[in-house]
Amino acid sequence: MRRLMRGVSGLVGGCLLAAGTLGAQAVAITGGRVYPVSGPMIENGTVLIRDGRIVAVGAGIAVPADAQRIDATGKWVTPGIINAATNLGIVEIGAVEETVDIPARGRGDAITASHKAWEGFNPHSPLIQVTRNDGITTVGVVPGGGLVAGQAAVVDLANSTTLSDLVLRAPVWMVGDIGSKGDQVGGSRAEVLQRLRDLLADTRDYARRRADYERNQTREFAARRGDLEAMIPVLQGRLPLVLEANRASDIQSALGLAREFSLRLVVSGGAEAWMVADQLAAARVPVLVGALNNIPQSFATLGARQENAGLLARAGVPVVINGGADTFNARNVR
Repeated sequence: MRRLMRGVSGLVGGCLLAAGTLGAQAVAITGGRVYPVSGPMIENGTVLIRDGRIVAVGAGIAVPADAQRIDATGKWVTPGIINAATNLGIVEIGAVEETVDIPARGRGDAITASHKAWEGFNPHSPLIQVTRNDGITTVGVVPGGGLVAGQAAVVDLANSTTLSDLVLRAPVWMVGDIGSKGDQVGGSRAEVLQRLRDLLADTRDYARRRADYERNQTREFAARRGDLEAMIPVLQGRLPLVLEANRASDIQSALGLAREFSLRLVVSGGAEAWMVADQLAAARVPVLVGALNNIPQSFATLGARQENAGLLARAGVPVVINGGADTFNARNVR
């Protein structure tokens, strides 16, 4: 959160200041309704930035004579907004295949745990500025497709146009899907879940018998060596596993799998999560949840409710508001 506050101030009414572009100049955002990370809202507040860092937030702050002033009267001033799960930078035009880097193709087992989404990130994507203009300064860049799609990263949109500077942390979680049963995954829900269970069990065996594996003295495992290696931090609880699941029964299956293998589970989507809110709260499993902006698109989301996030929070479930993975709508999280 300190990194977030240091990096940017957003005027939700329309003006965004990326600290990386301010240089040594002092900038004062004045007159707005300021919402700090912690503490009460500040009417007619001032945010003072110097050398790319926020140095003061409050009312009645003295503004240096050499500071550039930005009048935020009638606007909200907030820290940069985070959209936790997007395809920003790895999709330009969905219908043009060479601009789509979401899935790792060409593997029939639908397991690409070694796939690192950020390595395909385009720091010069014109969609980054569109997203930044609406106050979103930090995003999660997530892969998709298959049973286990790969690893996600956190990217700072305001920092630089150099990939190594943009990536704040990677990997931050492993991404999987037990609910959509896409073409790559196939099978019944029970079969999909069993394949994931086999992968976790084989990862455990592989970690114990690496030397035997190298000597070709093990049975065939559920995935390739690189993918098994990538799954070890998940099995050890060092890397969260984010599973796309919308139907209440799928969420319950994910909870059972997490108990079986002691996983750090996060549920993504969670359209019917409100139905099992007490179980999610008891397991302390966070849910990445968005707003219902259309009619349900599948039978797995028939129980979707606009109050989902509120019902989950009221039950004690850690909730992250997500703007949807779609590249063009990443800005809509606000």
